[in-house]
Amino acid sequence: MPMRAPIHLSSPDVGPAEEAAVLRALRSGWATPFGPEVDAFEQEIAQRVGVPYALALNSGTAALHLGLLSCGVGPEHIVLVPTVTFVATANAVLYTGATPVFVDCDPATGNVDVNLLGEVIADLRRAGRRIGAVMPVDMFGSCVDYDPLLELCREAELRVIEDSAEALGSTYRGRCAGSFGDAGVLSFSHNKMITTSGGGMLLSHDAQLITRARHRANQARIPAQHHEHDEMGFNYRLSNVLAAFGRAQLARLDEMTARRRHLREHYSKLFASVDGVEVLAESDPGTNCWLTVITVDPELSGWQAADLARHLAQADIETRPAWKPMHRQPLFAAAEARLTGAADRLFARGLTLPSGSSLNEKQIDRITGEIHSFLRQRS
Repeated sequence: MPMRAPIHLSSPDVGPAEEAAVLRALRSGWATPFGPEVDAFEQEIAQRVGVPYALALNSGTAALHLGLLSCGVGPEHIVLVPTVTFVATANAVLYTGATPVFVDCDPATGNVDVNLLGEVIADLRRAGRRIGAVMPVDMFGSCVDYDPLLELCREAELRVIEDSAEALGSTYRGRCAGSFGDAGVLSFSHNKMITTSGGGMLLSHDAQLITRARHRANQARIPAQHHEHDEMGFNYRLSNVLAAFGRAQLARLDEMTARRRHLREHYSKLFASVDGVEVLAESDPGTNCWLTVITVDPELSGWQAADLARHLAQADIETRPAWKPMHRQPLFAAAEARLTGAADRLFARGLTLPSGSSLNEKQIDRITGEIHSFLRQRS
């Protein structure tokens, strides 16, 4: 029996357009960490998201770090971070010397619980503790409930760094992810909506914030014939070649998003009649459907998310639990967190299914067949 190729969670969706773009950049002679492709990529992303300023960087993590620094966050500050996120969000806080305080999630979306966030802000302020910023994260491509969150932060005079690493192309009430905070962040890692192999973007409505970040991203070098630097900087620039790659991906964003949405709808129909199974953030009309996460209530379904994961793994189909909360990570075992239990339940019950736009119909049929097989065994 011939071996089947594995099906991955979210493989890069790359084709002739990206190949041509990279070749164009190489032939231009700009095989550098700056150049015309970088400039054009920044302009095109800014236009797509609806912000006036953008800075291309070598990772979303770098963008988070520079966003925090440019908002004045430092060692004397607390930064409020969702406990449901990838570790890069919390690590960026540590890079500045600030202290993360974790906040639990809304069980319907996995995004930060805005009501709980308000309670935490009020309690910390009453205790006289300094909050440097709030870092909401648009989980799995669904935007945070920004209207009440931004109102909370305006009243408390807090800066907002929006981690939209997973949410390029998503909207909240008609406005694009990445455009809500004092700074917004996108990721172009290999498994994101679009990729530059590795890369990120810092976005803002504030020209001075981007100017400060750009200076630090270029080793804080000041104009001179010799190398001269006026503060500690970082080597965070994006390659001109990779920016060309990103421009080709950006031109295909709508078609890739449509395929992910089609897949989300397919999973929703597949599990619609299965007791105890729900699709996370299924009712969000603005999501880019970056990853589809189902939650499984074992008391209703008779099986656990891990059971389906094992069945699919035997068929070389990759799945993953929902993000393990930051307060459960060994790195943050001693960190302060305000919890309701929602994040722990999401981790225990959540399963991320293959969601990439590169999946073809044959692969989707194979995934569907294996899920049907599992459900028949459990019925």
